Order: sequence, then C-alpha cells, then structure tokens
Amino acid sequence: MNQSIFNKKNLLLLGFIVLLIAPLFLTDFRLNLLGKYLAFAILVIGLDLLWGYTGVLSLGHGIFFGIGAYAMGMYLKLEASGTTKLPDFMAWSGVQELPFIWVPFQNPILAIILGIFIPLMIALLLGLLTFRNRINGVYFTILSQALVVVVVTLFVGQQGLTGGTNGLTSFNTIFGFSLASTTTQTVIYLITAAVLAIVYFASKVLINGRLGQVLIGIRDGENRLRFLGYDPAIFKTFIYALSAGIAGLAGMLFVLQVGIISPTMMGIIPSIEMVLWVALGGRGTLIGPVIGAILVNWAKTSFSESYPDIWLYFLGLMFVIVVVFLPDGLMGLFKKFQKRWSGLHDKQPDSARVEKNYS
Repeated sequence: MNQSIFNKKNLLLLGFIVLLIAPLFLTDFRLNLLGKYLAFAILVIGLDLLWGYTGVLSLGHGIFFGIGAYAMGMYLKLEASGTTKLPDFMAWSGVQELPFIWVPFQNPILAIILGIFIPLMIALLLGLLTFRNRINGVYFTILSQALVVVVVTLFVGQQGLTGGTNGLTSFNTIFGFSLASTTTQTVIYLITAAVLAIVYFASKVLINGRLGQVLIGIRDGENRLRFLGYDPAIFKTFIYALSAGIAGLAGMLFVLQVGIISPTMMGIIPSIEMVLWVALGGRGTLIGPVIGAILVNWAKTSFSESYPDIWLYFLGLMFVIVVVFLPDGLMGLFKKFQKRWSGLHDKQPDSARVEKNYS
C-alpha cells in the first residue's frame, strides 16, 4: 500500500483534481496566473516531443506560440472594435480599410483553426527544407533562431498590420461574453486545464506506440534507423509540425489569460526559456516539462513579488542547481526517490511480509 502512494498514475490523477478545484480556493488574480502557467505547460509538451523524444532542439518555438496568440488576438481585437470600425492602431497608422489578412479572423472558429494550422504549416515547410537536406543538430538550432529574428522583425515593422512593438491588447469580449467577468475567466481556465489533459494523454498514447519507438530511435541513433529502412526526415518533419501546432494552441489559450500579445513574447529569450522549462522538469518524460513550466513560472512570480530587486539571481541560482546536481531534471530526482522507496519496501523482514499478506 505504501508503494502505491508514489504511483505515477495516482499522482497524475491527484494533480489534475487539484487543477480542477483550484477555482474554489484561488483568487481571480492567482487563478489567472495559474491559467497562464497551464498554457505554457501545453506548449512544452509539444517541445518535449520534439527535443526530449526525437532529439531535435528548437530555439524558435516562440514564433509558433506567438502566431497562435496573434491569431486569437486578431479575433478578439476585431470583436472589440465592432463590425464597422477598424482596430485603433490601424486608424493611428492611417489604414483605411481592413487588410485582407485580417478578414478570416472575423470568424472565431476560423481564427482558432488558423491559430493551429499556420504554425503547423510553417514548421512543415521548414522541416521539409531542412530535414530532407539532413540539416541537423546545432545547425538546425541556429536556423530556428534565425527564423525567430526574421519573424519578430517582420511583426515589429508592420505597424499597420500587427500593432508593431505594442502588439495587440484592449480585448473586451469573447463570443459576446465579457473577459472581465469572473465566470468567463473561470471557464477559460477550466478549458485550458482540459486541453492540457487532452494534449498530455494524446501525446502519451503517441509515445507509447510504434511511432514513439521510432522517435526515440532517431534520438539515440538516427543512422541505425535509416539502415533499417526508415526515413528519419519524414518523422522529424511530422513531429516538428505537430509540436508547432501544439505551440499555436497554447498561444491562443495564453492570450485569453493575459490579454495581450506583442513581438517580445515570441523572441529568442522566451524561446530559450521554454527549452529551460523542459530541461528543468526532465526531458523525455512529458510530465516533467509540465511540472518544470509551472514551477519555473510560479518561482518567477514569487521571487519578483518578494524580492523585486534581486529575483533574477534567485532564478539563475535555481537553474544552476538543476543543471549541476539534477542533470535529468526533477523527474530524475523523483525516479531516484521512487526507486529508493521501493527498495526500502522490498527490504522488509520476512515476518513483516507474512503478517502483511495475512492481514
């Protein structure tokens, strides 16, 4: 019975129950923060599929996250502006009529679809161009960073289309419901938690299947897998596109929690932070990156509130400790603890085991 306390399924179930009942004991502000953390957690599941299981390190996932957020932000901005008015920043920039790029985002369902589809297609195209030409390792990582620079520069420069450095903000309603309403925010939070659970378990099914074995084979020995008759480029392109689509979905949920999206949120620094969340939680575990994203962002909030002048030092120290003492992340520490607990349980005296069996 003691051994079952640390069963992974039990802990997952307990964690999900805690997330579901969080609105009962958290203030509106704290619930909003937790919802933002859960959006980040959805993002890192996709990143873990790419890096943790397939071995492809991307430092450009911020753009996929940002494009999804902009897709939702465009719909919210149009709804706030009404059917007859242009968004305020367009009027300030001298735009006379709604740009054709914005027209599809008048429909909320189409905006949600595009928020996933556009990042997915960008990643699919980039994957076909790079993985087919066997651009791997650090070269792909550098290329993903270069893509971030290009996209962020484009978004900043197009003031009339994207809002420039200010981005999109001043959202009032979604589907006609007020975003300032406590009920609306609670529903958005619960949807975010449900999406996190769906993405996690769907990814778990994918990893436990044959595809997951192929991805791990690419990570551990790509050439060996190629000699067995598999084409790693196809699988890497697929998982890269899937990861980008998940990032776009997370971005849409993020903007509903935060109420703003700007190019700074899709730059190189946020992309690097996303990778750190995966590393801290434990890459190649799915649940580890989720814990890492929630824990790191909670720590950022807590440290910045308690120690506004030196909170970055605390955050840096936390990363150093994890890298030096926990190379496998928090999940590596959990597995060691679980193994030690199981060892202590297995070392019970024979008399104790017999007594337990007959009790």
